[in-house]
This record gives sequence, structure tokens and C-alpha cells, in this order.
Amino acid sequence: MLETIGGYSFQWLIHNLEAHGRKQFGPSFAIRQTDHNLMRRLLVYFLADANKASQLGIDLHKGIFLTGPIGCGKTTLMSLMRLIPGPDQNFTIKPTRDITFEFIQDGYEVIHRYSRLSFHAHGPRTYCFDDLGAEQALKYYGNECNVMAEIVLSRYDFYKAFSMLTHFTTNLTASEIDAMYGPRVRSRMREMFNLISFDDRHNDLRQ
Repeated sequence: MLETIGGYSFQWLIHNLEAHGRKQFGPSFAIRQTDHNLMRRLLVYFLADANKASQLGIDLHKGIFLTGPIGCGKTTLMSLMRLIPGPDQNFTIKPTRDITFEFIQDGYEVIHRYSRLSFHAHGPRTYCFDDLGAEQALKYYGNECNVMAEIVLSRYDFYKAFSMLTHFTTNLTASEIDAMYGPRVRSRMREMFNLISFDDRHNDLRQ
């Protein structure tokens, strides 16, 4: 029986994403068979297929927390998910390292930029913060600030109040997240995100 997600054939979705991927990332781009289960979960989420989401334990009212080893394709796949024609699924990808550079220049206003100022005419703005853990805790006028931890805590408040969605990619483990950002942040992350993971044995595609 032909598998469908959100009314589209799964194989057709994969074929079209591969075609877009070849345009964006080069002619050798392909979605590996071993990643199809992960792709299925992402597509169910971004196509807002409520029935399949329920079967897979995916909460469509939470964001995506995509984890996996360095070079497995996390950023690439999230870039492709921006092409999925789901309802209100537009999001901006922002590297966490870029946010720390903004903090050096603009200070604490950056935290507001990605939280209380993160609204447009239709509601909260969705961001995918790419490569959590690549940034550093920085000092601004002598005060040290864990910028991404503060952004998570602030966006959590707006998630509760206004259903503000956030996505992340990272190669950090749960214990590393706890160590870098603290148990308070990790606790809120559990409430805010659907965890989707690559296999830890996934080869680095950048080789």
C-alpha cells in the first residue's frame, strides 16, 4: 500500500526534496535510505499530519529538536523542511554562532530580538537555531551571559503564552546540554520540543 503523509506520497516527497537538494547542495545530494524513518517524522510534523503524528508520538504544538553527530545533515534537512507546504510552517534558520557575534555588538538587546520582539503581523516568529553548542558564553561590559540559555528561557515564556515555536539542531548529548545550559533550560526544552535523532553511528557526510 502506498504510504502517504499529509496527502502526499512519501516517495514523491523524498524524490522532490532530493531534487531541491541537488539544486541547493550539489548534484551528489541524496537522502539516504537509513534516514527515511527520521525523514518520515520530520515530514509528518511539517505537513501537520495529525493522525500519523499521534501514532508516532509527535506533538504538533511543540518545536523540533534535531540531534545527531557532526556532519550528518541536520542543517541540510531543516533547510529542506522550509520547502514543505505545511500550514504556517515558515521559519528562519539562524546559526547560534551568529547570535553570539550579534551579542558582542548589540548586547542584551539580542535576547529581546529573538524573544519578545520575535513577532510579526500574523503572530510569533519561528526560528530554527542551528548548531546549539557552537556558541560561547560571552561577557558584555564585564557581565557573563549564556546567550542561548537566556533566549530559550525567554522563548519558553512566549511558548506558554502565545504558542511561540522554536526549533534547534545540535550534536550535544543530554548531559552536555545539562552541563552547558543548566537543568532549568533542559527542563524547559523537554516541554518545548519533539526530540528527533540521527543514529549516533551516522557517518560524517562532509568527508
